[in-house]
Amino acid sequence: MLLDVMCMYLKWTVVCPAGAAPLKVQMPALSPTMEEGNIVKWLKKEGDEVAAGDTLCEIETDKAVVVLESSEDGILAKILVQEGSRGVRLGTLIALMVSEGEDWKQVEIPAPEPITPTAAPPTAAEHAKEHGEGDKLLLRLSPAARHILDTHGLDPHLAKATGPRGLITKEDALKLLNQRDERRPAPPAAAVTSPAPVTVSAPIAPSTGRPTFPPLSVPGKPGMPGTFTEIPASNVRRVIAQRLTQSKSTIPHAYASVDCDLGPVMKLRKQLATEDIKVSVNDFIIKAAAVSLREMPEVNVMWSGDGPQALDYINISIAVATPRGLITPIIKDAASKGLQEIAATAKALAKKARDGKLLPEEYQGGSFSISNLGMFGISEFSAVINPPQACILAVGGTRAELRMAPHNPDGPVLHTQQLMTVTLSSDGRLVDDELASRFLEKFRTNLEQPQRASL
Repeated sequence: MLLDVMCMYLKWTVVCPAGAAPLKVQMPALSPTMEEGNIVKWLKKEGDEVAAGDTLCEIETDKAVVVLESSEDGILAKILVQEGSRGVRLGTLIALMVSEGEDWKQVEIPAPEPITPTAAPPTAAEHAKEHGEGDKLLLRLSPAARHILDTHGLDPHLAKATGPRGLITKEDALKLLNQRDERRPAPPAAAVTSPAPVTVSAPIAPSTGRPTFPPLSVPGKPGMPGTFTEIPASNVRRVIAQRLTQSKSTIPHAYASVDCDLGPVMKLRKQLATEDIKVSVNDFIIKAAAVSLREMPEVNVMWSGDGPQALDYINISIAVATPRGLITPIIKDAASKGLQEIAATAKALAKKARDGKLLPEEYQGGSFSISNLGMFGISEFSAVINPPQACILAVGGTRAELRMAPHNPDGPVLHTQQLMTVTLSSDGRLVDDELASRFLEKFRTNLEQPQRASL
């Protein structure tokens, strides 16, 4: 009997082995401002061997699409979050691995962490009932809704509020008006001697001129008031919205503009082209800005919670438009780079940005930003500061203007200049108007005398 029990025990242990202990793969923080990510693509499939440093998947962060590398050797046993999943919070378990030699098919899948339901906050109506408040406190009407209800003698208590915090909007009032018109009995038909076809007239529009039918979006026709199409925002778009709001609401922006003569730059570009060196006007602008920051370090600062911080590096952020939104890759140590190196670096970073392949270190740590819209025909504009930086330079397009030639021995002579307007947006807490003016003068000098800036 004892032998039979032992045989049954051995048979059970062979057929039903214990599950393999998993190595957890969680959603990591791939940028300082990242709160959630999207799984773009899995580069490994279940059962694949993984070595430390191998790429597991592509994750869309709030900045770019970044690859997630494995930190351990093993086998990818189970993918818990599939491709295309959006809004995956940091720390979420996205996959399981097992150590080499273990059966990946027997991986133990941890039980999901219980989510403690939180009680929903009481509505305005419940709050009023609990405290015995009257109906007046429950009614919140927009001015347009109040006018419609008063004009047609409608009871506002019958309207279903769809606005924020129980607000009755004009669409709610119009809907109530339409419902009343639909419930109104038709007048009795007059007696006629001969049968005649009955024509149904369209409902009479109210005195407000608003349509009496509910707002519907019909393809090929303009949408009705109150209709819209919700467009899902990417992580990048949401972060851009947050940072723009933060910048305009917390940073006191100051603006100053200056015209720069691009004649010397154009001349030098032609000379370099004869030597098969291709550089753009934007490359000259990046170099001139970096050299100006080196000559005026008091502008190369940023604001922290404790106050101003002087920076020991000059990293120029260049704004690049991508289908996912605007991103600012960085040309590091731009003041020490030559034009050719700046041109090659800017071109490579712009391509990686449009492909969504920027690494975190390629767009983090800028000290000064440049946004150039000249190629789109924009003559001049003001840009929003990229926090925690202190300044951003907005560059417009070139234009030809007739101006008096200075220091002409033969007297005043008109000549054509290729001018470009640049506008500096500066943080008034760090760069006041006088300092901003001196910086723009320094920048213009360096741009109009390229050799002086050791270009």
